[in-house]
Amino acid sequence: MDRRITVVGLGPGDAALLPPMAREALSRAGAIVGYKGYIELLEPELLHGRQVLSTGMTGEVERCNAAIDLAVSGVETVVVSSGDAGVYAMSGLVLELLEARGLLDAVRFEVMPGIPALCAAAALLGAPLMHDFAVISLSDLLTPWELIERRLAAAAAADFVVVLYNPRSGRRKDQLPRAMEILSASRPGTTPVGLVKRAFRPGQEVLATTLAALDAQAVDMQSILVVGNASTRLVRGRGGERMLTPRGYAGKYALVQGEEAAGS
Repeated sequence: MDRRITVVGLGPGDAALLPPMAREALSRAGAIVGYKGYIELLEPELLHGRQVLSTGMTGEVERCNAAIDLAVSGVETVVVSSGDAGVYAMSGLVLELLEARGLLDAVRFEVMPGIPALCAAAALLGAPLMHDFAVISLSDLLTPWELIERRLAAAAAADFVVVLYNPRSGRRKDQLPRAMEILSASRPGTTPVGLVKRAFRPGQEVLATTLAALDAQAVDMQSILVVGNASTRLVRGRGGERMLTPRGYAGKYALVQGEEAAGS
């Protein structure tokens, strides 16, 4: 009996961005397990004829253990996450539970990568992640806030572009203003900031603004924030403003050549 559990990243939520390997894993699954909001992102035909198990936002341990039980019983099982399954998602918990239950040799564990939310947000904002960047979650549900503050301060001082996951929720209203205060200690208020809500989903919103002008009230749990570094700038063109963090080509190469250079 082939006991297998596969953790799949669904991408941002648009069916066209579901990776082919993830789709193939879902197509062969006997059971699909996930947070109910992520299950709803799947096309109905991928759920048809399969056992579907969903739980609420804080039921991660419960549903991952249930998925492992299904896999142990011989049902090929897929656990779904949004974005990439290895970025603030379920692959780590499933592997940790397999280890804790002594099942690493009994159950085949696989992860199928997806398009993470930070890449979806960056694509909509232009080119903000062209140089080194740090990704920090502002959720203190599993991580002490004091540690999050230290990481924010270190990333800001090192001039990383900073990507913020889980920036604000109905319960957590004070963390984002504090995070902006920490970042502002190391970079000016004119620093470009990108706000993307519901990337590649209905209700998508994209805003390019600055650190000083960011309205924390406009941010929610379905948002990704990208805070630029010292070289990030806003460029305006067809389609509006975009964020650009240069990689450094202009300091090494002539970017404009030929007739364009002669006429400049």
